[in-house]
Amino acid sequence: MADKDTLVHVEIFGQDYAVRGGEDPGYVERLASYVDEHMKEVSRVGGAVDSLRIAVLAALNIADERFQLTEEAKVAEARAQVAGSGADERLAKLARQLDAALEK
Repeated sequence: MADKDTLVHVEIFGQDYAVRGGEDPGYVERLASYVDEHMKEVSRVGGAVDSLRIAVLAALNIADERFQLTEEAKVAEARAQVAGSGADERLAKLARQLDAALEK
């Protein structure tokens, strides 16, 4: 964590937590809100009442989102590299054509 950790009080699924975070307490609050919403959704959809079970299922959902986003980022990066190499090849070809035209 950052050098200047601050104590942030948040509520997740009806429980209060004191969380050490960086210099931006709003970031910790947004994280807590995100987790809280996931837990509420799991509870609403699954009908589970055990908060530990709800927390684990919410964590699995969040992990799934993260893995999917990581895969999407890898695909996007690969596409960008292909597009970039194609652009590099076109640029090199144009430079050769320009050099050839200037030599005439």
